[in-house]
Amino acid sequence: MLVRYGRMNLLGFFEHSETKIPKVLTAVVVKTDKGLELGWLVGQLTSYRAGQFKLSEDEVREYFGDNGIDLPANQGGKFVRYATAADLSEQEHLKKNARDETECCRRFVEELNLPMKIVDAEHILGGERVVFYFMSDGRVDFRDLVKKLAHEYQTRIEMRQIGSRDEAKLLGDIESCGQECCCKRFLRLLKPVNMRMAKMQKATLDPAKISGYCGRLKCCLRYEDKTYTDLKRRLPKKGILVKTKTGQGRVVDTQILTQLVVVECEDGTRIASPVDEIEIIPSGRPPDQKKQAGAAEAERTARNKHSAPGPSAGGPGTGRPQRDKWDVGGQDRRPAGDDSAVEDEEPDGEEDQGQ
Repeated sequence: MLVRYGRMNLLGFFEHSETKIPKVLTAVVVKTDKGLELGWLVGQLTSYRAGQFKLSEDEVREYFGDNGIDLPANQGGKFVRYATAADLSEQEHLKKNARDETECCRRFVEELNLPMKIVDAEHILGGERVVFYFMSDGRVDFRDLVKKLAHEYQTRIEMRQIGSRDEAKLLGDIESCGQECCCKRFLRLLKPVNMRMAKMQKATLDPAKISGYCGRLKCCLRYEDKTYTDLKRRLPKKGILVKTKTGQGRVVDTQILTQLVVVECEDGTRIASPVDEIEIIPSGRPPDQKKQAGAAEAERTARNKHSAPGPSAGGPGTGRPQRDKWDVGGQDRRPAGDDSAVEDEEPDGEEDQGQ
């Protein structure tokens, strides 16, 4: 059977031997790796046949849209019994005790001066352990804290670090839409949300208005992202030459939800036409600016390379003797009367006469 259980509302398959599954909202007691926990049946109206859940684990993962971030369902343990009135009463009693346990843990954290924030506590139904959920920027050495808590409650203590979105799942309240936080009410698999989704939906980019209880972008921005993406694919890109009922023009703007295309005609007027009433002219696609810029840069580089001066004909560092500027082809091309750079030479056949 498929059961949602625990303070974090985890989803898991549990082994059982029941042949009939109640078709109403039913609480159950299950055995997990933490101990005895209280949970609730999932899909009891239509998803069971002869006491067995009809969908396989792979089908459940596909239904919940698993994207590799976290498995929405796994093997949780074993079914123990249907919850009795005593079990439900005990669960409520433990919830009240969890508030006192949270305050006690916060007091110990202040005494030990630990860099952590205690968010909530969960007392397992069977009493085997108490789980404390905390937030911290990095790793925390809480061994002394665990010793003090174990001495205080005489049970096993588990410290579990969570993020801001998990904090909202535990403590989230009413959001700006007037509804309870989605992650606390029904959203279990928290997928990433980015600013692109807000821009595509023409939402305000004010962080205060598009951020949720956790301080991050609201999860509801993702709900309609697939619809917006599919609708956007049907619209032509800006700058494309199209043909409308009134003539040719270029696309200057588009509207995703209404599927309207704003076209600027040759005379400068602008009209809005449904996307189904326009025709894209194949030769009217806008030039790729990146390719044009790359070609221009390559041409500029080649031109600079050809115009760059080559190495000197000779001189220091070239490995060849330096020649005079008038020495061309081994012949002296110096203008008549120019004696510069000519060394004094003695006439052939004459020698100094000693006294």
